[in-house]
Amino acid sequence: MLHTARAAGLAVLLATSALAPAAALAQVPLAQPGAPAAAAQVPPIRFEQRTLPNGLKFFYSQDRSTPNVTVQVWYGVGSKDDPQGRSGFAHLFEHMMFKATRNLPAESIDRMTEDVGGFNNASTWDDFTNYYEVVPANHLERLLWVEAERLSSLVVDEATFKSERDVVKEEFRQNYLSTPYGRLFGLYIQEASYTAHPYKRPGIGNIEELDAATIDDVRAFHQTWYRPDNAALIVVGNFDEAKLNAWVDRYFGPLKPPAGPMPEITAKEPSRTKPGVFEGYGPNVPLPAVAITWQAPEAAHPDAPALIVLDAILSAGKSSRLYNSLVYEKQIAAEAMSQADLPEDPGKFMVAAIMASGHDIGEGEAALLAEVKRLRDAPPSAAELAEAKNELIAARLRERETIDGRAFALGQALMLTGEAARANTVLAELQAVTAQDVQRVARKYLADETRMTIRYRADSERPAGQAEPPKPPPPKTVTRYEGPVFALAPEGQRAQPPPLAEPVEPVLPQPAERTLANGLRVIVARSSDLPLVTADLTVKTGAWADPQGLSGAAAMTAGMLTEGTTTRSAQQIASEVEALGATLGSGASLEASSVTLNAMPDKLAPALAIMADVAKNPAFAAEELERQRQQTLDGLQVAYQQPGSLAAFATAPVVFGGTPFGHPTQGSPDSIARLQPQHLRAIHAGFYRPDNAILVLTGDITPEQGFALAQQAFGDWARPAAPPPAQPDVRPSASPRAIAIDLPGTGQASVNVVRPAIARTDADYYPAVVASTVLGGGYSARLNTEIRIKRGLSYGARAGLSTNRATGSFRASAQTKNESAPEVLDLIKAEMAKLAAEPAGPDELKARKSVLVGGFGRDLATSGGLADILGNFALYGVPLDEVTLYTRKVESVQAGEVQAFARRLFDPAQASVIVAGDAKAFSTGLKQRLPDLQVIPAAELDLESPTLRRSASSTR
Repeated sequence: MLHTARAAGLAVLLATSALAPAAALAQVPLAQPGAPAAAAQVPPIRFEQRTLPNGLKFFYSQDRSTPNVTVQVWYGVGSKDDPQGRSGFAHLFEHMMFKATRNLPAESIDRMTEDVGGFNNASTWDDFTNYYEVVPANHLERLLWVEAERLSSLVVDEATFKSERDVVKEEFRQNYLSTPYGRLFGLYIQEASYTAHPYKRPGIGNIEELDAATIDDVRAFHQTWYRPDNAALIVVGNFDEAKLNAWVDRYFGPLKPPAGPMPEITAKEPSRTKPGVFEGYGPNVPLPAVAITWQAPEAAHPDAPALIVLDAILSAGKSSRLYNSLVYEKQIAAEAMSQADLPEDPGKFMVAAIMASGHDIGEGEAALLAEVKRLRDAPPSAAELAEAKNELIAARLRERETIDGRAFALGQALMLTGEAARANTVLAELQAVTAQDVQRVARKYLADETRMTIRYRADSERPAGQAEPPKPPPPKTVTRYEGPVFALAPEGQRAQPPPLAEPVEPVLPQPAERTLANGLRVIVARSSDLPLVTADLTVKTGAWADPQGLSGAAAMTAGMLTEGTTTRSAQQIASEVEALGATLGSGASLEASSVTLNAMPDKLAPALAIMADVAKNPAFAAEELERQRQQTLDGLQVAYQQPGSLAAFATAPVVFGGTPFGHPTQGSPDSIARLQPQHLRAIHAGFYRPDNAILVLTGDITPEQGFALAQQAFGDWARPAAPPPAQPDVRPSASPRAIAIDLPGTGQASVNVVRPAIARTDADYYPAVVASTVLGGGYSARLNTEIRIKRGLSYGARAGLSTNRATGSFRASAQTKNESAPEVLDLIKAEMAKLAAEPAGPDELKARKSVLVGGFGRDLATSGGLADILGNFALYGVPLDEVTLYTRKVESVQAGEVQAFARRLFDPAQASVIVAGDAKAFSTGLKQRLPDLQVIPAAELDLESPTLRRSASSTR
């Protein structure tokens, strides 16, 4: 797990038990600074297991409280098993396994998961690949049949291989080439940290080796690894145990493993005997970065728990050592992180920092090494140790809030340690770690003389005459595949999937509400017996309240809430919250600001007291604002080098120009530089008041407990005599625009079609969400089908509505290689027009409605998801019984209503176009389609100017 000690401004921009009785719950004493909190208790995952005669391992865990079930198959093949010279094969197969089988046409798996209200996905790791679905429980038998189908008779043909290879290329460009630090974290750290072990190769592979592969290579890889004796089936959810076992025997029992053995990785990474340095460069790198790695043991090693705790002490949360030292005190890093990467074979331990503006790699390297040395020289304090353990245990508790999270915990433990039961025993192992253990493993593994340092800078800093060394050409291997080859059977000869069982009706939460004497609306809904509670405080004020010329003021006000109160420093807040194993965050959107807490019930009272303190009594100290200002500016520097972020930032000025919504929520470099403490205090004084707020409590809590805790924490919040300022009406009137933001050197273009939309209370709300879901809501929606599935032009295309209290917005988007931007724009506009021109068919409409209903149901299943839903209902003025009416309202939408709404909103001629990327590759094609296209260099972009262009007299 990668822990990240993030500066607030960078956090959203980088990136990819026994319960206390009700009476006692309100009397838990506040944690004292530095005092370790009691360890959290995590219920074990109760499961059964057996092994079929063909070698397939089977694990199952029953949960009758959910209407859903997850089916997962974990294969013991990962990127380390890619053939020499053919990196990326394991990941490529992650894609191909969703295509056709002998009895299932291509894309059928999505029809049988997403289109019935579930979802599917997969992931490739160094050591394994996992495939997982969550579906309504009555689809269980059908999904078991599907998994057996793609294990036994996958269609591996040239067309599918080429199509998915193109998609993987776009994934590579999006995640590695178009983000400033994609090369560092995705490619260079692995390459520098290993010399002999195949962990050095990136899991996604590289374009040259994928292009060199043949269909025989691909088929041989599948036959070698996709076999029952290399698979583990995991089922968690609502099922009948006897039926489940019978179905597993029926569908998986007949599968035969190939006669040949599976290859073994024999490469051993040699021990390091001296330090090393790797110099890496990339385009559009605004801030230098440094990473330091050491060799570390495998996941099953006895030292693994102590290294995981050491990792947490270094960078888990804002009270961690790296955050406190590099980000908060010295202010030399925008972000600092650590990672105990402990795979199946010996792995690595890493510390890293992205430097703050004006600070160099040398400072970061010295500071990181100093913090590692501190752990070698002296053990952590008892409070630090307890805090780290509480954070780790609480994180595993949150993972187990969902059925797929529990299945994932079992699968990962099995694949990395050979024992699924380690998912439970690792909790005791973490609790048993001592301070001396932490110091011992720091001394054992993190020695100065065995470190590898990876330095990462912008290409402009590459020494003159030096170029990136060319990759060696892929070997021209000749694979002769002689195994079975499957093709899709003629329609009349295909085996039919099993019938569906009777649906399981969900148990919906019953929210209760009460308004405190001071006007605070409190909503409580019990949603789970898992010991977790989410508390969400929403203030009905967001970026619309930003003063003229001070965009980002509301967001900064919200972000500063956790950076110090009149009685607690920023560091005390972080330390007290994290010692409780809780999480506390704050932020703002266009229309609302929020403070969100997640805690265990027995620690909820002290955690709520801290939450109330930050909401009611922020200090807005000048020195803390200066820290947050610089961190935000650093974060914007990074975001301005990413095409997707740039286009997203430009959306509000383009769609809402001339209104209180017409500026970036997070602010601009100019406006952030102007913010002063008095601006934040004015927003807080005017809008942060109980009669302008909503408190939602969900999870393992009763209404009586919730109301009592709300009164205890917020009952003394004074309500001013005058009413709060009302949100202004927002009626955009700007004409559609065509904007290209030129970001030279970036690996992709972000193509966006945007326009004003509707309010949440609009009579067409439900036809609107169904229409946008038909167009771009999910893998099987029209945009993704046309752009990714049929043409391989993007890793993903989507569309969605943001429905506000006032006017909302619509956005359809996809990232693609720069030269394909005009074609992708044509496809987006064509699909918008098509939905308005002809009604959706009944099967498509039913499928997309199921996507909405299934996603809503899964959100209800977590405390955080339910809190979001209820908080939004309250914010938008929607009655709380919408929880029980949502499904019926979605399902009642007719095809004619969808078409009518598409005619109202999806006319491409009434929409604006924003494309961000390397304009030299697409501007000519765009100008042919958009004669009024404005090309704005990213360096000249001013998101607060009506023209979006910085004037010559402006300074940053």
